[in-house]
Amino acid sequence: MTEANTHPTDTGRKAFKINLDTRRYGSFAEIGAGQEVVRWFFHVGGAAGTVAKSMSAYDMAVSDSIYGKAPRYVSRARLTDMLAHELDLNRKRLDASRGTETAFFAFADTVSAQSYRGNPDCHAWMGVRFQSEPGSEESQVTLHVRLLDAENAQQQEAIGIVGVNLIYAVFFLADDHEAFLRSLLDGLTTRRIEIDMIEFKGEAFAGIDNRIMSLKLVELGLTDAAMFSASGEVLQPSDVLYKRTVLIQRGSFNPLTLVHVDMHRRALDQLARRAGIARDEILSVAEMTMSNLTTGPQGGMSLPEFLERVDTLALVDLPCVITRYPEYYRVAEYVARHTREAIGMVLGANILRELFDERYYEDLSGGLLEGMGRLFKRQVNVFVHPWLEPNTDRLHTAETLDLAGPEATLFRYLLDQNRIACCGMHLQVKALDTDHFGRTVENNRILGNQNLIVAAAKEKMATEESIKAFAEELTVTADLCGKEGMRVGYHAHPFDFARIGGRTAWEILFSHAGPEVVMQMDVGNCLGGGGRNGGDPFG
Repeated sequence: MTEANTHPTDTGRKAFKINLDTRRYGSFAEIGAGQEVVRWFFHVGGAAGTVAKSMSAYDMAVSDSIYGKAPRYVSRARLTDMLAHELDLNRKRLDASRGTETAFFAFADTVSAQSYRGNPDCHAWMGVRFQSEPGSEESQVTLHVRLLDAENAQQQEAIGIVGVNLIYAVFFLADDHEAFLRSLLDGLTTRRIEIDMIEFKGEAFAGIDNRIMSLKLVELGLTDAAMFSASGEVLQPSDVLYKRTVLIQRGSFNPLTLVHVDMHRRALDQLARRAGIARDEILSVAEMTMSNLTTGPQGGMSLPEFLERVDTLALVDLPCVITRYPEYYRVAEYVARHTREAIGMVLGANILRELFDERYYEDLSGGLLEGMGRLFKRQVNVFVHPWLEPNTDRLHTAETLDLAGPEATLFRYLLDQNRIACCGMHLQVKALDTDHFGRTVENNRILGNQNLIVAAAKEKMATEESIKAFAEELTVTADLCGKEGMRVGYHAHPFDFARIGGRTAWEILFSHAGPEVVMQMDVGNCLGGGGRNGGDPFG
């Protein structure tokens, strides 16, 4: 193949090809790491056909006089102001003379690079605002780059290369989204840069869903994690997580159920108490790993299925982060990179054992012990929701995890130090009877759990008479629990939606139980019961 029908990967050849494109003409505004991007266009020759203006406004007062004041100079907001200002100037100055034959653009970057004083957070915002055709509406690509080189000169070089890659991709790869993303790393490696956010806007990218592009960043290895809001807005993690108390819930959410919501709510209560803050001060985040998205009986999840799950999470207003981290300690380290406040992680008791599985720590010289040290290095707490084992009805909690040897000793230590906590309890009915009630209350007080939920009571939910009697039991017990600062409730199962005399067993139970008895709805179980019995579990 000749270069006529392929795309170059060399930075100089990319810059030269752009210089030869007479349709493009624009400005370069670079702050913080030299003028490394525009330098390439001057270096290869022919820049007069591409560069209308090149500038660097290093002085903050000068920068403010041009672009307006900014609370942070290396930020998305500052980049957006720079791009809008520079492209607007091009159009005002040049539209009359060449606007019918030229598609104008503006490139800008604002960089926090390594300096002689030291800089622990080297990163850059960069973007291109452009017309895809002469006279067309403006479109924009914005990205955030973490600079991983140790020296300033190396970081400047990386900025120059990725900037040229971005401009080239905008002009020549806009219709091939995967090639666009892959090309950003041409001439570089993931040891030198990480691109953890990219956003496309405007008519040139009308068919792009930025959530899918975030997923692609992770899938292609340009970053280990990408984040977006419940509304679908692409987020830069450090902007969102900075100085926040964070609660992470990992899952495949296939589907999202009210059990997930209950797990999250109870963990949120405990984290708020431990951190001494209000619930609404905590940032709640749903996390999915690439392994959840790319493996499964059918070989993984399609993009429409991925978006369906994300849309479901949006219903409960949860932002989403996609990671390449199968290990929990790496998720904790990722969040701790951006905040020094408390971090909570919520999981089911059926997953708790995985934390102590040596296989996940084989690449660490210190094995399991090092992994636990890295997981709980900062203010990290793990909140464990009880799990009722199918078929056996065996209840699993943080306290009932069956470990042996050194793992058991380590687990006991973490429990005693309150680094792993129970955030709810599913109980057998007999746990609330007269003979066992006192012990149940005491055990749950030790665990820090306030919610006593009966897991299932199939025999008691069989007839109208037995259901009414069960409702009375729950009401009496709820009154006793209230005096202990606790609540009692009942968890839904498919058989609870069998119809008895025209009503479901669930309706009969809660029409006779007192208002203080908690309904714990499980959407999957509700639908299962409604589907088999021809009824509507929500009706």
